[in-house]
Amino acid sequence: MQEAADRAEQILDSTFAGIKPTVEAMRGPSTEAICPDFKGDATGAGTIVRRRYVMTIISGERRGSFLGLVERHWKKNGYEITSVRDHKERPAIFASTPDGFRVSLQVGYKGMARFDATSPCAVESRVTEPPRKPIDPDSEAALGLPYIRSDFWSASTPLSSPSPGTNG
Repeated sequence: MQEAADRAEQILDSTFAGIKPTVEAMRGPSTEAICPDFKGDATGAGTIVRRRYVMTIISGERRGSFLGLVERHWKKNGYEITSVRDHKERPAIFASTPDGFRVSLQVGYKGMARFDATSPCAVESRVTEPPRKPIDPDSEAALGLPYIRSDFWSASTPLSSPSPGTNG
């Protein structure tokens, strides 16, 4: 499972490397689950989920461009888009990688964007939690909501052409 967790981190790192202009993100908590058999019994295998929360404010006017940029990046890397939630306030994209990982970008409450990378079933083993920056409990980050302004992503005007750094 540690190898699966490392691969999930690589998927998320690659996704963020493909976002131009860049956004600030922080790691969220990881979760693990067992892979049961048809009776619901443990099989000695499990999955791991790694998360990242975008702390840059993605304005409603730029949200579609942000999701489109991520979708194009995933397709370019051979990911299959498995579902798209076309919702004005809470859109999402779900995909699977060629090696069986599931990834998603979901926009939620007050525009908070969250990325998840979920591994396929892997042999259970001890998994180390990646380092996370400590958060001041009195800060906006403690609420989990985006608070960092970007001249590009936080702008209140929609884009009329593809995002910078993309080739369509």
